[in-house]
Amino acid sequence: MVGKKKKLFGGYVVNFKGVKESLEKVFGGKPIPPSEMTKRLWKFIKSKKLTSK
Repeated sequence: MVGKKKKLFGGYVVNFKGVKESLEKVFGGKPIPPSEMTKRLWKFIKSKKLTSK
């Protein structure tokens, strides 16, 4: 079992390499609740096609 990689839980891999947007551009300049942060983050990830299975 040495050297064998364990399969990732959930199946999604997110790669932010090469992304130039700032957090303020993704989330906005006003305070928002954590639930809204999650929605905006996934919207950004999907729009930039940063996920892979």
